[in-house]
This record gives sequence, structure tokens and C-alpha cells, in this order.
Amino acid sequence: MQPMIKVEDLTKRYAGVTALNGVSFEVQRGEIVGFLGPNGAGKSTAMRILTGFIPATSGRVQVAGLDVFENSLEVRERVGYMPENNPLYTDMRVTEYLKFRAKLKRLPRTERKERIPEVMESTGIKDVAHRIIGHLSKGYRQRVGLADALLAEPDLLILDEPTIGLDPVQIRQVRQLIKDLGKRHTILLSTHILPEVEMTCNRVIIIHHGRILASDTPDSLTKTLNAGGLIQVEVRGPVPEVQAGLRAVENVESVEAKQLEDGFVQVMLAPKPGTDPREKVYQAVASHGWTLRELTRSRTTLEDIFVQITREEDEAEEERREQRRSVLR
Repeated sequence: MQPMIKVEDLTKRYAGVTALNGVSFEVQRGEIVGFLGPNGAGKSTAMRILTGFIPATSGRVQVAGLDVFENSLEVRERVGYMPENNPLYTDMRVTEYLKFRAKLKRLPRTERKERIPEVMESTGIKDVAHRIIGHLSKGYRQRVGLADALLAEPDLLILDEPTIGLDPVQIRQVRQLIKDLGKRHTILLSTHILPEVEMTCNRVIIIHHGRILASDTPDSLTKTLNAGGLIQVEVRGPVPEVQAGLRAVENVESVEAKQLEDGFVQVMLAPKPGTDPREKVYQAVASHGWTLRELTRSRTTLEDIFVQITREEDEAEEERREQRRSVLR
């Protein structure tokens, strides 16, 4: 099946600054994909190119099999876009605004009458339909922006920082709304907020310094990178013996132990990549007759993965800059 988004060797330069540097990725139909990166990584630039808002310097971009540069109008008809700052006419009422936007999107009158109530229902704004947009909370204004993006029943939703500026309750509501919309639409979600991706997306693309550093599910990234994954053990026994006994366990790479005030010893074990020696650790503890109070493996988070990948890229970028400086000397 043809992917919903196909980006090949996409580059964008602004007055000598490279915002995107040979970016390539795909988004399959029905996916909710998180486009993750720090501020200035190139996320918004990529979004604007995908929606036909700005041109690329070079490269190829297809949406629903259509070239964004050659078939710009046809692509826009298939995309619902909510930009980062969500520009709305704040002096209009919600229904007035959606009618106005539906006319701009050339929805026929009969279709507008059906579609506007549908999008208000799906985004949870029916109870504020007759209120002035400027009087709504930030959370409701984000919902109005989503309703606008959904009006023409797009194949693809592109959401740029959809929860920025919201309070914790509003963030949870918008996240749930995005997950619900993902049942009917392909969604590309740009954010620099790690829990956003972890809680709403089934795949993540990590971008930094205008380059794609990783593209996979969080679980697969965890297994591939082996970030974190330490095993914590608490036992009652002599520290030197505990440390020596657990260091001898198969597939244990390193051991750090410290005495706790209550007489137990806390041990942090680093397993070899791709292994889980917890069963062997338990057997070693039992064979020595130590009292076991805890045996757990720390869960690697998306934050661990993100920090590891971006730190490596920062180091590589600094190395590239140093090489360029040495050439110029």
C-alpha cells in the first residue's frame, strides 16, 4: 500500500542556515506518528513544506501519492493542518467561524450543514458553539482549531505542537481527542514534549539539527539502543560477598553496591546488551541464603532514548564544526 507521506532527501535552507538536511521518512496510512525534537530541530519547517505553505530547497515530498510541489492544491484538499499558534478569528462565534472556514474549503451548502455539527461533536465543542472564540479557554480554542482541520474530512491531519500552552487537564483532554481521531485519520504530530508522543503515538521520528536520527516504535528503540535497563536488587547480606556473588552472575556487566541504614544492601546491576539476567540473579541470591527484598529492572523511557540520541548527535555536530574550522585555518 502506498504510504500517506513519503519524504525523500528533503533540504531547506534559510539565508545560509540549513533547517532540514537531507531528511527522508515515511508515514503509513492509519498511523499516529510523533515528530519529536527540541525547539529549532526543523519540525515546523518540515510541517510547512508538507502542507505546501513554504517550498523546499531540494528533495521530494508526496502526500497520498501526490507531489506536494506539483499538485499543491490537490494535496491541501487532503490535509487538515493545525499550526503551532493556531490562528483563529477571535471576534467570531464558533459556529460562524466554522461556517466561514467551510466556505473557504469549498464545502457544498448541504455538506456544510451536516459536517459542522459532526466536527463539533467529535471535538467536544458543541456546548460552546455560540460563544465568541476570544472568550474561550486555550483548551477550547485548540479544539476549535482541530474542528477546523477536520472540516473537509482530510486523509491526513498535521498537528504542530497541539498542546502548547495548555494546563494539565486540557493536555489530557486534547491527547485523548487525538487518539480518538487516530482511529479515522492518519496523524503526524509535531512536539518537543516527550510524554505527548509516549501517550498518543504508535511510532516516533526523532529529528535534531535538521537530521532524522531515529524512526521506530518507542519499544523497538529501547531494545535497539539498550538505554538504561539497570537491575536493582536489595538483599540482606555482607556487602563484599553480595557484590562479588552478583558480579559472577552470567550476563552481568557491572555491579555497584551500597549499604542501607536498615541493614540491607542495594545493588545496581548493568546487564550486557540484549540480556535479562534477573532469573540468574535470583538463583544466586537464593544459593547464598540472602534475604531478597527487591529485584526489579528499570523501565527505559522515551526521555532516556531522546537524551541518548540527541547527545550523540550534538557530539557529532560539534565534531563536524571542528573539522570545518580546521579546514578554514
